[in-house]
Amino acid sequence: MNSSVSSVLPVAEQPGEDTLTVAGKAYTSRLLVGTGKYRDLEETGRAIEASGAEIVTVAIRRTNIGQAKDEPNLLDYVSPDKYTILPNTAGCFDADSALRTCRLARELLGGHDLVKLEVLGDKKTLFPDIPETLKAAEILVREDFKVMVYTNDDPIMALRFEEMGCIAVMPLAAPIGSGLGIRNPYNIRTIVENAGVPILVDAGVGTASDAAIAMELGCDGVLMNTAIAEAKNPVLMASAMKKAIEAGREAYLAGRMPRRAYASASSPIDGTFFS
Repeated sequence: MNSSVSSVLPVAEQPGEDTLTVAGKAYTSRLLVGTGKYRDLEETGRAIEASGAEIVTVAIRRTNIGQAKDEPNLLDYVSPDKYTILPNTAGCFDADSALRTCRLARELLGGHDLVKLEVLGDKKTLFPDIPETLKAAEILVREDFKVMVYTNDDPIMALRFEEMGCIAVMPLAAPIGSGLGIRNPYNIRTIVENAGVPILVDAGVGTASDAAIAMELGCDGVLMNTAIAEAKNPVLMASAMKKAIEAGREAYLAGRMPRRAYASASSPIDGTFFS
């Protein structure tokens, strides 16, 4: 690290010393990744390693983590000793199925209480069903789960989930798996500005620049799956996403220059010998 940088910036703003805290645990990576859509479990493991992610989300209804004894187990490739496993309720379309899935995950993972809650409204858009999500979140919080909740990009709902006791709010940037990028940066920025818990963009990222934009908006992190898994070279894309998250976070901490309507010379002549 450049000594002139470290002597000026507060510790939290020094590159490489900024951490994300989730459920009381600090993480050096702000990139969270999923495990679906890869060609095989070996590729899954290699891509996750290249991403530098420390939190890995797993769809309990679609992935074997021990419930099918005779099938390949994801945990043999993505070890809980190395990563924080984040069970999610992908594929659930009502609160009851989401609750069952979280309880199953806690049983399979030996009392694990950190979960990602998503309750979907329909199979075409995969937008969240907010009433059912609220219902499930309230019960899970009451049962002492640490809930990271997938929701829409509504600042009012984000606050509501925080007030209920969710430990992180995860607004979509665009529909799940669409790769459309950050469609409503103004709402995302508003959610971030009003939040007292981590805000992580979840869904819609398509490439590295999308991830960087999310971080430049002030998000605490980004969760992605399809953007990496469906790339032509998933391992290389995972590496690109790692760098994008780091660059976007540093740019946010640095504070961008103001936007101007007119030019501003890089080398002003005011006050020079020839002005």
